[in-house]
Amino acid sequence: MPAERLSMRKMREVLRLKWALGLTARQVAGSAGMARSTVGEYLRRAEAAGLTWEEVEALSDGELEEKLFPPAPRPPNKERPLPDWAETQRELRHRKHVTLYLLWEEYRLSHPEGYGYSRFCDLYRAWKKKLDLVMRQDHKAGEKLFVDYAGDTVPVVSEETGEIRGAQIFVAVLGASNYTYAEATWTQDLADWTGSHVRAFTYFQGVTTLVVPDNIRTGISHACRYEPELNPTYQEMLAHYGCGCLPARVRRPRDKAKVEVGVKFVQEYILARLRNRTFFSLVELNTAISALLEKLNHEPFQKLPGCRRSEFDSVDRPALLPLPLTPWVFAEWQKAKVGPDYHVEVRGHYYSVPYRLVREKLDVRVTASTVECFLRGRRVASHPRSFRQARHTTTPEHMPRAHREYLEWTPARLVAWAKKTGPETAHLVEEIMASRPHPQQGFRSCLGLLSLGRTYGPERLEAACRRALLIRGLSYKSVKSILASGLEDRPLPAPKPTQLALSHENIRGADYYS
Repeated sequence: MPAERLSMRKMREVLRLKWALGLTARQVAGSAGMARSTVGEYLRRAEAAGLTWEEVEALSDGELEEKLFPPAPRPPNKERPLPDWAETQRELRHRKHVTLYLLWEEYRLSHPEGYGYSRFCDLYRAWKKKLDLVMRQDHKAGEKLFVDYAGDTVPVVSEETGEIRGAQIFVAVLGASNYTYAEATWTQDLADWTGSHVRAFTYFQGVTTLVVPDNIRTGISHACRYEPELNPTYQEMLAHYGCGCLPARVRRPRDKAKVEVGVKFVQEYILARLRNRTFFSLVELNTAISALLEKLNHEPFQKLPGCRRSEFDSVDRPALLPLPLTPWVFAEWQKAKVGPDYHVEVRGHYYSVPYRLVREKLDVRVTASTVECFLRGRRVASHPRSFRQARHTTTPEHMPRAHREYLEWTPARLVAWAKKTGPETAHLVEEIMASRPHPQQGFRSCLGLLSLGRTYGPERLEAACRRALLIRGLSYKSVKSILASGLEDRPLPAPKPTQLALSHENIRGADYYS
């Protein structure tokens, strides 16, 4: 058939030139200004209709058109079998690599007299248009979980104070089966947001490949169409359950239409039925929501067979990823810089890290019971969490060797070491620590005193300590001065009589300098 149908005037001209004037097809085409193939097509149709030029002249335009373009013969009026469109859609939505062409081939094997592929596709698309929006979206089994908060809150009255507080309603909807979970929480903060996900996974007894949230600030630190940045705690929770996150694009409601419809059902089916009830606790509210949620998931579909629960059992549940062996524990992340004392400050308490990390910036993971420090993804320290403000938790292995050795000294250990030099040395060590408000304040003097034995020998140190005790020179500097001056073996001179004898612990007397 030519690409376009000519007017009856043109067709008559073609037939006149050929039959009345006897021109060739090439000449007719040139004269009429058309392709030779078009001329040949119309001459073929006229000959097939058995027409002559005299008959053409006698026919009206309508009669001529009917002769040249007769209607196609209609097939006998026989009812062709229709496919099960609901099953067709289920196969497309929930079975990998299944195409409409494959389903058509299987249909024609069962019904050879059935529709052709083109008509098959048209009928399927017409059937889909009759469905509600919630049923028109195609989602693979176990692939996506859509999550969001309902716009409405539910008032909860405090029995003690009478204060009314609005509870937030979290909604999660599985993409393939529309199986729905809902619960009430006090807030939309990070702990409630992640906790609702954990309870939803437990309710579904499995995990989807992807979670599709709105760009809620709790879960999405930075909303971006191409590379949204997740909150570290939210990302850690999803990684624990082995699923990914695909946030809805900003101002693209169709990306999360599934949960939008789920929220609408929860509001109309559950919250509307609870509007006249008064709740006095979150537990009481969630008990009521749970009972109505079961009814919602068993409510029959209006235009498809089954219900949300039956679809979940047959479609989503077999495709869900298994739950991990241990539930996720809520943890928050923060940045912290290591101070010069190799400690980081976390919620008012100080925790040690290896001293080599001084001035490094660490990622700190805080749970209810532990504090963990990470450097570029590698854990470098872990401590039990302490709630004592302005205090320190220190692991000895994190300290420099000199600090660690100093920390290991005790008054008893210092005295025991001093006895190896002699009783006078041990006595002086005891006197030095006793002269301080706290014994630890004398540790450094005692360690310096004992180190003099390596320079001057234990015999000289013992003699110097005896002289220091006699003159009450209870310090490292006094003993060192005695040893440096070689005074440890010199006898003390007898006290000289004076007109006014004064006795005071701060007056050493002339013998000290002999």
